[in-house]
Amino acid sequence: MKEIEKLSACKIATNKEILRPNEIPSVVVWGQTLPEVWENAVVATLFFGAHIPTEYDQEVDPESKDVSMMLTIASPLAEPRIHKNLPCGYDDLEVYAREVVDGVHNHWVGNRGWSYSYHERLTNWPGLGSNEFELPHINQIDELINKLVEAPHSRRAQAITWVPFIDARHHEPPCLQRIWCRVVKSEEEKYLLEMNTHWRSRDAFKAAFMNIYAITLLQENIAKKISEASGKNVEVGRYVDVSDSFHIYGSYIRKGEVEKFLKNVDEKPFAARTVRSDNILVQKEFARGRERLVKEINEGK
Repeated sequence: MKEIEKLSACKIATNKEILRPNEIPSVVVWGQTLPEVWENAVVATLFFGAHIPTEYDQEVDPESKDVSMMLTIASPLAEPRIHKNLPCGYDDLEVYAREVVDGVHNHWVGNRGWSYSYHERLTNWPGLGSNEFELPHINQIDELINKLVEAPHSRRAQAITWVPFIDARHHEPPCLQRIWCRVVKSEEEKYLLEMNTHWRSRDAFKAAFMNIYAITLLQENIAKKISEASGKNVEVGRYVDVSDSFHIYGSYIRKGEVEKFLKNVDEKPFAARTVRSDNILVQKEFARGRERLVKEINEGK
């Protein structure tokens, strides 16, 4: 595979060679920007992944490719920030980001087939689905921010999504499990908010990029709030993303979507495969996404 030769530009490591046949390998990928690291993680999953069936396969589908993945993005907000191999439009990406950061669709939980939203679990744990259990609700993001204002070096600033008595038996439990943050001093009068996220399962090809794009905007939002409350100059630091199952469904391979992706990686320069988030056309699509949200509110949806 020609694409794997390009992985040297973005650092990669795996323990596949010491495992028995078809054990799930651990893979580590790190680099500077989101699209760079995500793209190389997808290629690495295709190259190193174990063959494992999923609960969503059709009879005609080959088995998925699956690894345990750890991604490190040194500059998560650096441009170019968007990969053109998105499974959606730029307007949809903006709507998704607003779901994660602002909770614009929290009212859909319990409706429209939604059993949870990440924002609702993080800011109103254990969430709407737990009303019958009469548990106290907590805004974990606020608690996380308060903790890091009080003690920036604390190892205790985290937020979880999992609710065992709801999620353990649900057919669609949250993929994101935990966010962990810490503030480190980088330079004189300059601090960095470091973020780790932990996921039980990720659709590497059609979900992971959108997840990371949105969650690093949340990282930026948390950094700003810590800055405002502490009076320190806190900026966004590196982002680490850990997935127990980072997988590519066999249906994507069967339908030729993966082959098309690899062809683009092989034949097009990186600049042609990515786009800046401040690109004027991208910004117009972002604005269209926000307009959709305003229309939803006006129509009571």
